[in-house]
Amino acid sequence: MKNFLDTVNACIGKVYMLCPNGKKQNINGEEKIQDSLWRQYFQNKNCLCLILEIPNPTDYMNIVSYYAGDC
Repeated sequence: MKNFLDTVNACIGKVYMLCPNGKKQNINGEEKIQDSLWRQYFQNKNCLCLILEIPNPTDYMNIVSYYAGDC
């Protein structure tokens, strides 16, 4: 989770998390939202399912590369 959030925070653009109610929230650099994600992650026994929308192609590739190699 830490490495994932580090990757998100290194993005130049917004990284949106799609919420169950259909809204989008930018999680890039958003400490309060990331704290909430950490809590959910621990409550779910180190598992967290997220749906992301990443408009910037470079940011998208960086996050995909993280999942493909570092995760």
